[in-house]
Amino acid sequence: MGKKGGSTVLKRKPAPRFWPIHRKEFAWVVKPSPGPHSLEECLPLTIILRDVLGVAKTKKEAKIIASQGKIQVDGKIRREDDFPVGIMDVVSLQDLDKHFRVLPSHKGLLLHPITKEEANFKLCRIENKRIVKNGHVQLNFHDGSNLLVKVADPKNPQEDVYDTFDTVKLSLPDKQVLGHVKIKENAFVIITSGKNIGKRGRIIKIEEAKGKKRKDAIVTVEDEKKNRYQTILKFVFAIGETQPLISMPEATQNV
Repeated sequence: MGKKGGSTVLKRKPAPRFWPIHRKEFAWVVKPSPGPHSLEECLPLTIILRDVLGVAKTKKEAKIIASQGKIQVDGKIRREDDFPVGIMDVVSLQDLDKHFRVLPSHKGLLLHPITKEEANFKLCRIENKRIVKNGHVQLNFHDGSNLLVKVADPKNPQEDVYDTFDTVKLSLPDKQVLGHVKIKENAFVIITSGKNIGKRGRIIKIEEAKGKKRKDAIVTVEDEKKNRYQTILKFVFAIGETQPLISMPEATQNV
């Protein structure tokens, strides 16, 4: 019988470079399970508990901590030690009363400490949208989740004010809409990929060229020190209009 499905194991050498692990100390490392984030854009819970936060010394200890229901991701208990955690996810350690938000940095991903109040919401970027049955517009987010927006007339959806690449502020864990940030000039954004990953500032200009997809539009971002960076629309994440809706680490501004 032929092999079915992909590999369930991962060696340390080809693992994502931003994972804080020793490449030659051991041969194998935990492989994230299929979930809301891809392998190259996530940290499995074992890596977070053992190598980032240091609350576990071994993979076995990390697995026990997770199986006991002591870890929450976006307000929900996650018992799988290989659960993938990615950008804007909120990780909570209830016993220690510590909360973190996953943010992009020059090294890849980092866990930024946040308050308990800030851990009650999450920012999600709209990757796609479509009309579904029963008079709803479905918004598909960057973390694999979706939201149904009720509209009176699907052919003329006045209630649908959301566009692709806009950001929606959602409460946790019930995911009710708390706010909406349009992706436009002067919006406050953070760059999530490319050579300028982790940089943040305001959008100065969005250059959309004919014949190109909107996701490939060139975006110019200016930080508070007047430094400018260019990337594509696919790599920017709106985090506020007049000011960021989330707290940000100071270090990401200068890397």
